[in-house]
Amino acid sequence: MRTREDIEAYLERSGNPHNEVAEDTWIVTDPSNPTEHIVVRIAESLVVFRLKLLELARIDPKRREEFFQRLLTLNAEDMVHGAYGITEGDLIMIATLRLEHLDFNEFSGTLDDFAMALTNHYPQLREFIADAA
Repeated sequence: MRTREDIEAYLERSGNPHNEVAEDTWIVTDPSNPTEHIVVRIAESLVVFRLKLLELARIDPKRREEFFQRLLTLNAEDMVHGAYGITEGDLIMIATLRLEHLDFNEFSGTLDDFAMALTNHYPQLREFIADAA
């Protein structure tokens, strides 16, 4: 069974800046995008990765259907370890992995998937923000 010490070691080995902000909860910064922060949290037998991308209220109401269509397409075609979701009026990326046999490759692959999505998807999604012009 993996432990919090294993997750701390994976974070160190990943090379991404991070700090523990609560018991079993870390904030990870992607060096290529230091304004975005991934929350990594142990929740019982799971490791949850979560990143808030934007508030849905900012999406142009005339383009909401197109926006959600794009999200579903990205989920189906480009997300390997995680998925886009909606919670409390926010668009998030989330991934959940089982802690029991989690290895470093799976852990770092999830962080890489989030970084790739920020780099490749966010500019596409930003086009739907009403005040982005």
